[in-house]
Amino acid sequence: MDQSLFRLVDQEQDSFQRKWTLVNGPVIIGAGPSGLATAACLREQGVPFVVLERAECIASLWQKRTYDRLKLHLPKQFCQLPKLPFPEDFPEYPARKQFIEYLESYAKHFDINPKFNECVHSARYDETSGFWRVKTIVTSGSNKTEFEYICRWLVVATGENAERVVPDIQGLAEFGGEVIHACEYKSGEKFQGQKVLVVGCGNSGMEVSLDLCNYNASPSMVVRSSVHVLPREVYGKSTFELAVLMMKWLPLWLVDKLMLILAWLVLGNVEKYGLKRPSMGPLELKNTKGKTPVLDIGALKKIKSGDINVVPAIKRFSYRQVELVNGEKLDIDSVVLATGYRSNVPSWLQEGEFFGENGYPKAPFPHGWKGNGGLYAVGFTRRGLSGASSDAMRIAQDIGKLWKDETKQHKKITIACHRQCISQF
Repeated sequence: MDQSLFRLVDQEQDSFQRKWTLVNGPVIIGAGPSGLATAACLREQGVPFVVLERAECIASLWQKRTYDRLKLHLPKQFCQLPKLPFPEDFPEYPARKQFIEYLESYAKHFDINPKFNECVHSARYDETSGFWRVKTIVTSGSNKTEFEYICRWLVVATGENAERVVPDIQGLAEFGGEVIHACEYKSGEKFQGQKVLVVGCGNSGMEVSLDLCNYNASPSMVVRSSVHVLPREVYGKSTFELAVLMMKWLPLWLVDKLMLILAWLVLGNVEKYGLKRPSMGPLELKNTKGKTPVLDIGALKKIKSGDINVVPAIKRFSYRQVELVNGEKLDIDSVVLATGYRSNVPSWLQEGEFFGENGYPKAPFPHGWKGNGGLYAVGFTRRGLSGASSDAMRIAQDIGKLWKDETKQHKKITIACHRQCISQF
């Protein structure tokens, strides 16, 4: 291990004029729930680690890019991270602030201290030495410094929502009104009395539209393709919890059928309001395409009453107006793009085997957590926080075993060398 590192330093002596450090353990990229869960599990194994985070806080997506009224969509027992449950006094669906509070106490409890304002601009595996070389740019005020971490294991925890997706829609540049992505939306307060076009009908699009209604704005929500809308609860029981229970005994196709019957009983026929259901069931669609069903928390009632106007796909924008594919034209004041997020892994990870072009592991669940050469991925299962937690535990166990084996071997070599030195006298 040491010899290969010295070779690495000798090979590229010039590049080491910059700051660099050898990490005795894994480097975890990302201090969101996935990165924190992995760090906590490694801490339990006694394995040292370094967490790198491009923002200046943990869980920056939750802290900076979520709207005020957001709550967890699933009951808290499905959203807690390993080794530390939510406080008992938290409600079944914790609010955004409560979840952030939980994550901050989680980091404190496991003594996780990420290196903030460190943006990874490249990571590559050095075949000769068997080490990962992670180059970052550290921002401190107006100063920027290049830094390099050298490690045996690399954990990618940047997640499915690293970068916003902004679609290229004809005429949007000529629109003239305010255009924001849902990650910049905080509340409907500043949109009072406005006609707002919400582009997208996932959980974010539905909740932003509902929030706009609550602030006396007039939202029109673009529903371009089919969507599954399920009640968040069925007769007081979490829909997700019911699905999990049924999955223990029944095949997926049957659970999907039963979920749709329950949805019809609670919500009625949603297709007559412009919300066409996909041909594939909600769970199968989530598992194969990663498309999450909408868990309704009140938007459907506003759609039925006409407070939220459901419209088809956009043809083009013009000044303060949008033309839809059906020829209808709407006058609008502002646009909120609830068009989702994507992984940013291909922009910095120099590796072509484990991750695909879309920034997700190529291997399907549950095999997408481990690659070659000490590369791991956490939080890419499209199974929310519970998927990230199971990844984190697997990764920590795997690295823990390897780290302990290598540490023992290193001690043996040191002892043997020490004896050899003594015998020479």
